Amino acid sequence: MIDIKLVRDDPDRVRTSQSVRGEDPALVDVLLAADERRRAAVLRFDTVRASQKTLGKEVAAASGPDKQALLAHAKDLAAEVREAEGELTIADDTLRDASLALSNIIEPGVPEGGEDDFALIATAGTPPSFDFEPRDHVELGKLLGAIDVERAAKVSGSRFYYLTGVGALLELALVNMAMMQAVEAGFTPMLPPALVRSRAMEGTGFLGQAAENVFRLEADDYYLVGTAEVPLAAYRMDETLAVDELPLRYVGFSPCFRREAGTYGKDTKGIIRVHQFDKVEMFTFCAPEDAVAEHQRLLGWERQFLDALEIPYRVIDVASGDLGSSAARKYDCEAWVPTQGKYREVTSTSNCTEFQARRLNIRMRDADGVRSAATLNGTLVAIPRTIVAILENHQRADGSVVVPVALRPYLGRDVLEPIA
Repeated sequence: MIDIKLVRDDPDRVRTSQSVRGEDPALVDVLLAADERRRAAVLRFDTVRASQKTLGKEVAAASGPDKQALLAHAKDLAAEVREAEGELTIADDTLRDASLALSNIIEPGVPEGGEDDFALIATAGTPPSFDFEPRDHVELGKLLGAIDVERAAKVSGSRFYYLTGVGALLELALVNMAMMQAVEAGFTPMLPPALVRSRAMEGTGFLGQAAENVFRLEADDYYLVGTAEVPLAAYRMDETLAVDELPLRYVGFSPCFRREAGTYGKDTKGIIRVHQFDKVEMFTFCAPEDAVAEHQRLLGWERQFLDALEIPYRVIDVASGDLGSSAARKYDCEAWVPTQGKYREVTSTSNCTEFQARRLNIRMRDADGVRSAATLNGTLVAIPRTIVAILENHQRADGSVVVPVALRPYLGRDVLEPIA
């Protein structure tokens, strides 16, 4: 959530951020009104509580008829305190709800607009030129005995898949390669839970605009995570971090679950848009003033991984209307998919500033005292789309696929051959 002091001092900045996101700027005024109500409720409660304490001392010192009168007054004042306390509780809840309704304030320089209004930052590699008709990843997956969507549909329905044979080995190789790169960069490897409570989901911003894509187990009141970002962020909730231990960097491998609501008819073929997949996610806690530089580092590690896989890609600065509620800025890396003739997102990295930390009560202590930390996240490898990019970009005419050199030590082979 946003610092209420910032909203009080510069509401127009927050209104502008809401507007360029395509969200309601009037929510800022709702928050300010809730803040006024809470401050008035705090003042009333403190006033009547102070009167109650003073009266208690007077009762203790009084005797006879005077004491009886004071006791009667004390009874009335106690009722007034309970009423003021109830009003304060309601005001607290109203303020919290109003705070949670606001998205993070975007960074200066973020391009304005929707999905197609991104700014191109860089391109890397050259899309391959084939002297044969390239096969898509579904056909290649069948030839290699690597992907089975037909049987997955029989077992689980649409948007599911099996990785089989070399496909399963390819996932494990990518995960190990990503984890080793992250560990060499100083990240602590993690295998986090994929089921979380509502506070973790809400605290990371996934029960607002993203709620329609979240799977919930209603009988147990658990949520299936859509990214390891959720349990990694919540790992340090309600803690105060020492400044000398920052930045704290974790890298987590987990299954991810997404309902893909609103995508009916999109990417129904293959494994580009699915309900369940595995991912390696980087996560950082740092001082707010270091967040912009850390964001660039996370992007650099994502690019390092894609460069090692010899995949052509581009980097975009995501437009304001396409940002998640927690992100102040987001960069996507999009890999070239030859049979689609376009770039498709394979990784993203977001600077969430203090937005998630305020919700999760994650603070840092330095020489100036205690304040909110900053959080950032970045996908190192999302398995299905990375497999799509590898198969399609490195395919040969006979249906075999050349394994990127950097991946070979983890996979134990140089070429993926069609099965007999």
